[in-house]
Amino acid sequence: MTQTTVITIANQKGGTGKTTTAYNLACALSHEDKKVLLVDFDPQGNLSMCFGIENPDQLKFSMFNIMNALMSDEPLPDPKEYIHNHGNIDIIPSNIELSVAEINLRDEMGGEKTLTTLLESMKQRYDYIIIDTNPSLGLLTINALAASNSVLIPVNPQLWSATGLTQLLKIIIKVKKRINPGISIAGILMTMCDTRTNLYKEAFRLVKAYYQETVRIFDVQIPLSVKVGEANFYSQSIIEFNPKSKVATAYCSLAKELMQGEQ
Repeated sequence: MTQTTVITIANQKGGTGKTTTAYNLACALSHEDKKVLLVDFDPQGNLSMCFGIENPDQLKFSMFNIMNALMSDEPLPDPKEYIHNHGNIDIIPSNIELSVAEINLRDEMGGEKTLTTLLESMKQRYDYIIIDTNPSLGLLTINALAASNSVLIPVNPQLWSATGLTQLLKIIIKVKKRINPGISIAGILMTMCDTRTNLYKEAFRLVKAYYQETVRIFDVQIPLSVKVGEANFYSQSIIEFNPKSKVATAYCSLAKELMQGEQ
C-alpha cells in the first residue's frame, strides 16, 4: 500500500457541504479501489447518520470514547468495537458527547496532537483518511489539521464570506508553523453551484479574485441538486443513489483530480 493521505474537510461556516463532500469523496475514492477511513469529528454526527448509523448518540463506542481514552492514557477498545464498515469504506462515528472531549482538550498537554496519535496507528490499513470537521475553528478542527496532509475547503457561493475564509487560512498557516509543517491546502471546492445565477457568478469571481494566486481552486464544481438531500435521507452517497447524476459525476472527477495531484 502506498503512503496514506489524510485529508481534512474544513470550513467554519455551516451549510457549505463538508459532510456531503467527505462522504461522497470517500465513495468516489473507493470506486477507484482505494481503502478509505472516514473520521466523523463533528459532535453533530451527521456523517455517521449519512453512513447509516441511525442513532449515533446511543453508540457504546464513538470518537468521544476514543479521544477520552487517549487523553487518559487508557487502552483503546478493540477497533471492531468502534470502526463500522461498508465495502471499501470504514468510519469512526461521532455523537454529541464529542463536544465534551473538546472541552477536555483545553487542559490536555499536547492535546492538539491527540487525533494524530490515533491515526498514526491506523495508517497502514488505508490509502485515504478523510476527516469531517464541525463548523468552528476550535480545538477539534485544530486536532484534525494537526493530523492531516492537506485541507479541502468547501465553499457554498450562497454563503461565501471573504472574511471567514481568510480566518480559516490563517489558522492553517499557524498550524503549519507551530504543529504540523507537512500540511498543505488541497484547494477550494465550490459546492451547491447553480451556475445560472448572478449570485454564483459574483461569488465565484470574488473567490478567484481573492485566492486564485495563493490557493488552488478545483476545476470541478459540485452542482446544486435536491438529489443530494434524497441520498442523505436514504443513508446513501449520491454515487450510490444516482450514479449518473451531475453531482455523482462531479465527485468522481474530484477524486481523480486529487489523485492526479499526488502523482
